[in-house]
Amino acid sequence: MNWQFFVEVLVSGLLAGIMYSLVALGFVLIYKASGVFNFAQGAMVFFAALTFVSLVERGMNFWIAVVVTLAVMVVVGIAIERLVLRPLVNQPQITLFMATIGLTFVLEGLAQLLWGSQPHGLELGIPDVPIQWLADNANINISQFDVFAGLIAGALVAGLAVFFQTTRIGRALRAVADDHQAALAVGIPLRQIWAIVWAVAGFVALVAGLMWGARNGVQFALTFIALKALPVLILGGFESVAGAIVGGLIIGASEKLAEVYLGPYVGGGIESWFPYVLALAFLLIRPEGLFGERRIERV
Repeated sequence: MNWQFFVEVLVSGLLAGIMYSLVALGFVLIYKASGVFNFAQGAMVFFAALTFVSLVERGMNFWIAVVVTLAVMVVVGIAIERLVLRPLVNQPQITLFMATIGLTFVLEGLAQLLWGSQPHGLELGIPDVPIQWLADNANINISQFDVFAGLIAGALVAGLAVFFQTTRIGRALRAVADDHQAALAVGIPLRQIWAIVWAVAGFVALVAGLMWGARNGVQFALTFIALKALPVLILGGFESVAGAIVGGLIIGASEKLAEVYLGPYVGGGIESWFPYVLALAFLLIRPEGLFGERRIERV
């Protein structure tokens, strides 16, 4: 086996997995705080990317556009919590889930109403070409953009992990995630925590939108990137930031390796569905995920 080629495939898969983790993180944040599976996270990624690239194309400075789009996504996140989640508090989980599905179409329609439906290219100034010294010295081709995107995603995930572990708001969030009623009993403002979490999810959607928009272009199909996060969540657990990272790495690496080494035996195209097969098999073994807690209910 050509070990250089194997390293190329493995590293590219791991870097793609970090990008998947970035999307999965938006799901984890909201699920931890409110128990809501936000199916609209992919639409939030699309909305953020389309807003940013449209502002830049209209002549706005790159960094000013980042700040403006961040403000827009924070407002969108808070508005979703205030107008959609809050009125449905104490409703069945299926009701909240269906509300986020409806929200997906609202955000998609609003984005295209404001900025149009045509695809856009997005340049971040990082070329998608192999790292030259690595190609020259080790004969391994790894994209500069993949490394850049992986570093940005990894830094964001690490920053959020530190934020939740060391800050007052982070500790409040973990208390809310453990027990809503107990958190209220000790004076934690539950609705404010929910609003903060949705605002942070908007920020995560912006970063994910920039990374994936630069990789695949800003187009309607960007909303489906959320579906790639589902196997990540199943493997890692719906309530674990660490699980989002580990699950993303496993999914990213396994789909690339499967496409290269198993694809020729099954006709190719395995990369698009192999993560879901892996997730289904994992559900049968450990349905709560690697970092999820086992739930034991009396019957």
